[in-house]
Amino acid sequence: MTMRKSRLIIALLINAVFTTQNLVHAQTTNLFDGKTLNGWQRVAGTADYKAENGEIVGTTVINSGNSFLVTKEVYRDFVLNLDAKIESTESNSGIQLRSHYNTEGHNGKVYGRQVEIDPSARAWSGGIYDEDRRQWLYPLDLNAKAKTAFKVGQYNHIKIECIGNETKTWINNIPVAYVVDTIDREGFIGLQVHAVTTAVQAGKKVYFKNIKIQTSNLKPSAFPADIYVVNNVPNFINNDEKAHGWKLLFNGKTSEGWRSATAATFPEKGWKVGDGLLTVLNSAGKEAANGGDIVTTDLYSAFDVSFDFKLTPGANSGLKYFVTLNEKTEGSAIGLEYQVLDDDLHPDAKLGRDGDRKLGSLYDLIPANKQARFIHPIGAWNTGRVVVYPNNHVEHYLNGIKVLEYDRGSKEFEHLVSLSKYKIWPNFGEAKAGHLLLQDHGNQVSFRSIKIKELH
Repeated sequence: MTMRKSRLIIALLINAVFTTQNLVHAQTTNLFDGKTLNGWQRVAGTADYKAENGEIVGTTVINSGNSFLVTKEVYRDFVLNLDAKIESTESNSGIQLRSHYNTEGHNGKVYGRQVEIDPSARAWSGGIYDEDRRQWLYPLDLNAKAKTAFKVGQYNHIKIECIGNETKTWINNIPVAYVVDTIDREGFIGLQVHAVTTAVQAGKKVYFKNIKIQTSNLKPSAFPADIYVVNNVPNFINNDEKAHGWKLLFNGKTSEGWRSATAATFPEKGWKVGDGLLTVLNSAGKEAANGGDIVTTDLYSAFDVSFDFKLTPGANSGLKYFVTLNEKTEGSAIGLEYQVLDDDLHPDAKLGRDGDRKLGSLYDLIPANKQARFIHPIGAWNTGRVVVYPNNHVEHYLNGIKVLEYDRGSKEFEHLVSLSKYKIWPNFGEAKAGHLLLQDHGNQVSFRSIKIKELH
């Protein structure tokens, strides 16, 4: 054998070894053998789980709490693929990720992130819920076009990525939800049968099969640029967000990017920057009488902006947009306003028309349509979001739920302005571009994680 042929054979053998190793590293493991529930255990409720015909079949039981069939093994980073089917629109289910059971504060209960299976008219399948803890992290109002991905009464393919502190979901190859979180880096995987309370709901089935997990050689999958990322890490945007055009408006350390609404510099008093927070200080409810409002140094026209805010009891503030600073006012500067308010204690909540001065509303123009369960209590963090599309369609969100929408410059909008306090300003709210503003209404309110993406 010639030296050249020997080298060629050795090279082919080495390549074969490496190829085999890569295949081993990338291979998936079956979490369900198709015949038994070996490796799984039922916890919490009393719903029935059986292995039959290559499927795990969960059946609802009346007056049981939420039930879970969970892996005995704990998982950290993984890609999970499975098929799921639910037969009734009156049922509900989900897939637990990096979850836990029966620890202090959660006696007898499972808690952790859950990928929702929601066959109801709400259609939030693939959204991310935090079981027995923070509730909804990624409701599908944030990605409405994915609501049609899940099909009731037939098997749906579900893909879930948990890599690092990021969770992504797909239903039938359609991207659904993307959460960057701060807690739970490992835990079990679980299959939920939801609690039911009526005889009509009892005996309904949910099916799972082809449950496969990959735990090594993991590579994050791309997600579309137009899908909003729920990022729970304060004052941080990840590489995907940066690549898709997002930037921080507050870096958590300085007032860079902000100035007084009445001067070229940041206020010397009335505002505090520290501990990752941008805080307007209390001045006994005197509007713009201490530090005054602050505005972005840049102007924006079409954009997606979100911000975390924390109210103190009875507090009032707001995020205003399309602020031109051309109007002459004695108090706060004029602009379209996402209202930030303690609805229970601040008197402004009882003024205006039909609640259009309450939290999340377009102040004095359109009330927010919100449910109490999606409002976090005073002293906790809430997330506001305003999207202004290039066609002047505008949406307000509160904690991921769309609470109102309207069209700037439409006849309906102009009619609402004519009924409001803004009617004295010509073409109110119709500027091509303007500042964003955080309001000093004389009450302590903190902000963080202010991020924006310009839309084109």
